[in-house]
Order: sequence, then structure tokens, then C-alpha cells
Amino acid sequence: MSDGQNESRKRGKKRYGGGQGKRWKGSRELEVGMQGVLITCNMNERKCTSEAYNLLGEYADELYGPEKLQSTEGSSEEEEEEEEDVDAALKKEVEQLKGSTQTKQQRRFQAMESGANNVIFIRTHNLESDKLVHHILSDLHTTKKKKSRVILRMLPVTGTCKAFQEDMLKFLTTFLEPWFKTPNAASYQIVFKARNSSHNKRDDIIKAIAGLVGKLNPKNKVDLTSPELTIIVEVIKAVCCLSVVRDYTLFRKYNVQEVVKEEPTKPEERKETSEDTNSTLHPEGEDPTENRHSTEEHTGVPPSV
Repeated sequence: MSDGQNESRKRGKKRYGGGQGKRWKGSRELEVGMQGVLITCNMNERKCTSEAYNLLGEYADELYGPEKLQSTEGSSEEEEEEEEDVDAALKKEVEQLKGSTQTKQQRRFQAMESGANNVIFIRTHNLESDKLVHHILSDLHTTKKKKSRVILRMLPVTGTCKAFQEDMLKFLTTFLEPWFKTPNAASYQIVFKARNSSHNKRDDIIKAIAGLVGKLNPKNKVDLTSPELTIIVEVIKAVCCLSVVRDYTLFRKYNVQEVVKEEPTKPEERKETSEDTNSTLHPEGEDPTENRHSTEEHTGVPPSV
């Protein structure tokens, strides 16, 4: 293989997230304060990242128009004066390099190291990730057109905090207000998953969040069959990713592979099943279409809540 081909492969690996080397550490890790899209995949993170860029870019252009990069580069023509000494020339070059770096950081999408296998995190800038992901799934559900091979689920992340119960509840007290605080009210379910993290007890977290939602407005009610809203709680190591989404059941748990499939059951059969499920208020099982590397999953709230 030629040196040119080797360099090309290295550049692709760095861009699309292949490998778990040192270059992924530091500023390119999922951190508290970020927003974006959490994406699970089928064993091929590099291909998943490439598909994610394409899919997110296609629909972001529809919603927000073509991406306009924010460049901090100055006008070289205006700065051309008689002569520059060596120090001034070096200073100008450093500023241009800083501007180039800042432009990269302002890109609409940027792949980050999530901290878990078969999971990637795409950081977003200047857009609403929940609106974008819902738009994607809505179109896929309507058209039934498959647009990815390795992406499984796409979950928006509109808030992040430290993955400790005290921090999570403090953050959620304000985070959940737009949907659940009086006069707002809705039926809801809670979906919790933890990866590479064992310091939180699943049922305790869910019960505490349900109690918080009840305090915001007693009219908020649990519905595991067809909730208006779903509170998604995804813990990866020390970071908790949060979002509140609509149509979680309709869009097959935000699974882009499943949402394009035709509904197999008849309306009458689905209605009977819904009534039976709603009367028991039991937690859902794990999604059979999802990868098995996660440590926990739970939907809804314990029956005692």
C-alpha cells in the first residue's frame, strides 16, 4: 500500500471515529454541558459515524438551510501594508491557525468519543437536536425509505449533567419544567439505560424522577402504552444524557431500522393489546432489536409509584 493511501486511511479513521486511540481523548470526549445526538450502531462505529453525518446533514439542510461556517479569518487584503517584520508575520499566522481551529469547532456536527462500545455521540451546534431527530424519524416513518445500514437508534440529547442521582435530580428540576410544570401536563414514561456505569440504582433513579414529575404537576400521569412524552435518561460513565421526546412508541423507540417497516398487526389487535398493557402498568422489556452491550434498561416507573 502506498504512503498516500496510508495517509488517506488515517485521515478517514480520525474523522469517522475508528479506533479508540489517544487522538480521541480530551476535547473530543462526551462531556457535561454538551448537546447532540446519541446513536447506537451494529458493530461498525466508523461506518455509523459516516452514515450519521450524511443523515443528519441531509435533514438539517431541509430544516435550517445549508450550513454556513463561522470563519474568524481576517481580510488579508486590508491587512497588506508596506512591510511586516518577522514577529508580526508569525503573530498573524498564529491568529489564522486559531481562527481555523475555531471554525472547526463551530461545525454543525462533530463526532465525539461517547465512552461506550457501539455508541457514538454527534455534538450539535446552533440547532435543536430533538426537533431534527423527530423530523428524520417522521419522514422515515412516512416514506418507509431505508437510509442507513448500521445505525440502530438515534436519540436526541438536549441536556447533560453529572451521572449521580443528586446532580441528576437537581438538573431535572429545571430541565423538565417546559413539559411538565403547571399549567403544562402530559402522560409520560421514563426510559433509563446505563452503560459502563454501576453507581446508580435503576429503580431508585426512576422512582425519584417520577416523584419529581408529580411535584411539577399532579396531573402528569404515567402511560406505558402510548405516552405523549418520553423522558430519556442515558448514562455513560460519569455523564447523564437527557431529553424529552414525542412519538417514542410510534417511531419504534427511535429505531431507524424498525420505523421503516410496515406495521405487522391489525388495528383491532393492537387496540386489544394496548388496553391489556395499560391496565397492568408493568415495565417494558428490553428492545429485542437493540445491541446487548448496555448494562441496564427500564421503561416506565415501578408499580409502587
